[in-house]
Amino acid sequence: MRFVHTADWQLGMTRHFLAGEAQPRYSAARRDAVAELRTLAADVGAEFVVVAGDVFEHNQLAPEVISQSLEAMRRIGIPVYLLPGNHDPLDASSVYRSALFTAECPANVQVLDQPGIHQVRPGLQIVAAPWRSKAPTTDLVADVLGDLEGPPADGVTRVLVAHGGVDVLDPDPSKSSLIRLAKVHDALARGAVHYVALGDKHSVTKVGGSGRVWYSGSPEVTNYDDVEPDPGHVLVVDVDETDPGHPVMVEARRVGRWRFVTLQRPVDSGRDIADLDVNLDLMPDKDRTVVRLALTGSLTVTDRADLDACLDKYARLFASLRVWDSHSDLAVIPADGEFTDLGIGGFAAAAVEELVSAARHVAGETAADAQAALALLLRLTDRANQGRGAA
Repeated sequence: MRFVHTADWQLGMTRHFLAGEAQPRYSAARRDAVAELRTLAADVGAEFVVVAGDVFEHNQLAPEVISQSLEAMRRIGIPVYLLPGNHDPLDASSVYRSALFTAECPANVQVLDQPGIHQVRPGLQIVAAPWRSKAPTTDLVADVLGDLEGPPADGVTRVLVAHGGVDVLDPDPSKSSLIRLAKVHDALARGAVHYVALGDKHSVTKVGGSGRVWYSGSPEVTNYDDVEPDPGHVLVVDVDETDPGHPVMVEARRVGRWRFVTLQRPVDSGRDIADLDVNLDLMPDKDRTVVRLALTGSLTVTDRADLDACLDKYARLFASLRVWDSHSDLAVIPADGEFTDLGIGGFAAAAVEELVSAARHVAGETAADAQAALALLLRLTDRANQGRGAA
């Protein structure tokens, strides 16, 4: 028996750093990752798809998000089992209970809205642990496992589908809802379940040493690579139903197309800026790449103007490119003689001298304003000189 394990689609997600048409393209990519499971499922011969929680970003969604998401699920073409998670729990406002979802839900889609056993077909069961609120007070997995006898009669295969953190990865005793891995391993050892499909972590992650407990991660990236190191996958899971031990094989398949990248770079000279330019230029798929820059160093006003020109250029090419202010520390210090050849005099020259002094010796916003004014002056002077040269 072969199926696809996925999770954390979070359809309807927005990212604050995506401006203009980048946000609609990102939203479309998340839906496309879902619809394209049809091709993957056909290629590997998958019998069904389980989505281990957080199908939607939240329960209050625009009608078009719900309709377009359901259409993407319909296109998968094989049974799809949806588990409510912490983002889309089965509370009073649940999207799964909305009139629109109920009316348009495709025949191949089933919500795992009750804890416990769901029959897939003779010899195959899903054991579900759905969220009914954003803050459960118990280990939902332990609750459903406590009612299971094992091994099940007649060699039935059982797949546990659950959502949330696991205590061995998030050892916070105050979180009563954490999944206790010891309880899971006990259920696996006695044959009550044979594979555990988890959602909540957005990077593909094997949990424990059994090889039967996995987070699939999100099929499309949701955060930067220093937070989310291995997103963009789904898992193809094989369970041998003919063997009494139900051996399991798991293969990660990459389906995501977007990247969120953090770059940390020192910039202390024009050469460093040129190196940054080359690195950004070589990055592929810029329209599907988000870059966050952590920059440190000391620059002349001329170099800072060159850096700003570099960033302006690539901000137009990438889905998003921005400086990570809280992790950046750039000092701008006018170099000796940097403003002596501008060909200005009188009050203008005196004003430049005052700006240079403020940029070098005054702290805070005043220095930043002076540095910005000097950089603008250099850019305007350069443009004027280029214009005279062209004439």
